[in-house]
Amino acid sequence: MTRTERKLRQDAKTIFARALSAADAEYAVRSHLSLGRGVILAGNVKLPFRHFDRVFLLAVGKASVAMAAAVETILGARLTGGIVVTKHGHLTAELKRLQIMEAGHPVPDETGLAASAQVVDLLRELNARDLLIVTISGGASALLPAPAEPITLREKGKVTGLLLRAGATIHELNAVRKHISSLKGGQLAALAYPATVVSLLLSDVVGDRIDVIGSGPTAPDISTFADAIQILRHYKLDSRVPQRVLARLEQGAAGLLPETPKPGDSLFRNVHNQIIGSNRLALKAAASQAKELGYAPMILSSTMEGETREVARVHAEILREATASESPVCLLSGGETTVTVKGQGKGGRNQEFALAAAIALDGLKDVLILSAGTDGTDGPTDAAGAIALGDTVRRAKAAGLDAYEHLQDNNAYPFFDALGDLVKTGPTGTNVMDIHLLLTDCKN
Repeated sequence: MTRTERKLRQDAKTIFARALSAADAEYAVRSHLSLGRGVILAGNVKLPFRHFDRVFLLAVGKASVAMAAAVETILGARLTGGIVVTKHGHLTAELKRLQIMEAGHPVPDETGLAASAQVVDLLRELNARDLLIVTISGGASALLPAPAEPITLREKGKVTGLLLRAGATIHELNAVRKHISSLKGGQLAALAYPATVVSLLLSDVVGDRIDVIGSGPTAPDISTFADAIQILRHYKLDSRVPQRVLARLEQGAAGLLPETPKPGDSLFRNVHNQIIGSNRLALKAAASQAKELGYAPMILSSTMEGETREVARVHAEILREATASESPVCLLSGGETTVTVKGQGKGGRNQEFALAAAIALDGLKDVLILSAGTDGTDGPTDAAGAIALGDTVRRAKAAGLDAYEHLQDNNAYPFFDALGDLVKTGPTGTNVMDIHLLLTDCKN
């Protein structure tokens, strides 16, 4: 590894750290929630204390503990109580007034089912003199599974797993989950009615659509039972999902079951949804840091989607072109790509992104690509992502590793682990999708 490549590696980590700082969940809450004279200020919404007897918090997602801690600090004794649901291993702080529960992600588990039941009990206690503050971050859909009867948690989990392995987008995944659930797609807001609801949303979805973030538990749902069936057919899963799942979707499409709440429903009159953090804000901070380090930064996109390895190859070709520049360049993108799993290996979309990029960059000098998830976990691993350089494939070959074989087996984790090129941050307390960071130092 050259001196320049060592510098690129250090700079990449510094730039990524700046992106994480800008996406900090606690900071985002503090920037949008405060107390005024006799009112709670939630963004541009003013809520007079005299209108409420009780204030509850429901925080769900991989960043829920950090978000809940901020709300608890801001409201103090005015906070009556509430529930926090986060991913196993993401308990990053202690809370005084709130019950914390850990649950499974990305595949729902029994602890998530138990948490959902307690959330439903809380919602049913609310009345018109109550205020419910909801904080939503990435992972909320899986952490509150609440399958609609008679569907079981195992059956719903199977559907989620099939869609994930088929490469379904988050929009498609959530459209299906909303219609086999009892909390998603505006149904949480329906259960909380007639209470006033304020939702603070940390966006982890492309386009920042409030009906997609966390499967839109407090937002009107534009998807339908018919849409859910079409998605299953598109991925040829309609014959593989549990019979009770397909039966519910077909009954709903036939008008035999009520649809999820739609735009214009009166129950949303006292519901206020606000996005308080996003991938683009993180990218802007990263670009600012890159400029301070002497790079010419450019944000390519904050809405990147597509098959991971194909998107990675395009990024690698863009970086190859950027090497013609006379000055250091930093290219940035964000979003959430998908992996169609065909192998038996271990990894995640960011590690796969880095591996595909490494193959495309093979032999190119003084270039680097870092791909990592802002939540600190990439797939079912303890890594946030990985770093690829122009000599990655060569170094791997010297260590007895075949980059192509590992990519075909979706086995990026052991590949980068052996090279010392995994990015490990631990749980970050936030989640605004993924960051792809491309650096080149000079003209080749």
